[in-house]
Amino acid sequence: MKSAVVYYTFGGSTEKEAARISAGLGADRFFVREAKKRSLLGAFIPGGLQAMMRKTVEIAPVKFDLSAYDRICLCCPVWAAYPAPAFNAMLALLPTGKEVEVFLCSGGGAARKSDAQTRRLIEARGCTVIAIHSIATGTAPGKQKEA
Repeated sequence: MKSAVVYYTFGGSTEKEAARISAGLGADRFFVREAKKRSLLGAFIPGGLQAMMRKTVEIAPVKFDLSAYDRICLCCPVWAAYPAPAFNAMLALLPTGKEVEVFLCSGGGAARKSDAQTRRLIEARGCTVIAIHSIATGTAPGKQKEA
């Protein structure tokens, strides 16, 4: 089974987890970047609100095609108990019929209340959700630096 790990990171903690996951699976790893760089304040205030409202932000053009992969792992940080807004843009990259595993990285708390909606958004893309994991990174949000 050919696997890919697609991730967005703001402070670097999610990147470390994506590297760990891709190494464990022998998967290719791809970074997704927001088109407009955020400040730390921009991540907390408008970013948190965008995450709670499940808003999609523009991402920089990607140079990878996920259609050749059987399993796609999506990794992103948790903002205000929801996946960061870049996650919603990552969903648009999913080809129909793929197995998807989600890794939500949090330094402050779990994102469990967003799981059902996250599952529905992925299934609406015609994909099967294998699992949604919450990963405690141990890095408090205020201690992060922009990647």
